[in-house]
Amino acid sequence: MNTLQLRSKSDLIGVFSSTLCLAHCLATPLLFMAQARIMESAEAHPKWWGFLDMVFLGVSFIAIWWSVKTTTKKWMKNALWMCWTVLTLVILNEKMSLVPLAEQAIYVPSAALIFLHLYNRKYCNCGETVCCADEKLNA
Repeated sequence: MNTLQLRSKSDLIGVFSSTLCLAHCLATPLLFMAQARIMESAEAHPKWWGFLDMVFLGVSFIAIWWSVKTTTKKWMKNALWMCWTVLTLVILNEKMSLVPLAEQAIYVPSAALIFLHLYNRKYCNCGETVCCADEKLNA
């Protein structure tokens, strides 16, 4: 996959990653409650499940990195990075238990990233063959 293809697909990758992250966050309490009932232990959960948070953050970081290179709106760059930063802080807080936050706090930045990537793909992107940001630099 060349750079142009990655740039044009970065918002789709971001939507996919953020949607999986949101589904992961929604499913976690349900799966752990069901598993605890079966195994009679609230501590029994797979170790890899928590690692998925970091995978989603990494994929989301790469998607945002490429999306901000082609967006035509400065506010979009700031909004994408701000949502990613908030999501990262919420996940790190959850892992380290620094500040008591409601479990639902993670839904807001995840849903915001989905919306922003969809909006950016539809309204704020350069063309598929030539990037308008590159044209402005050469003008």
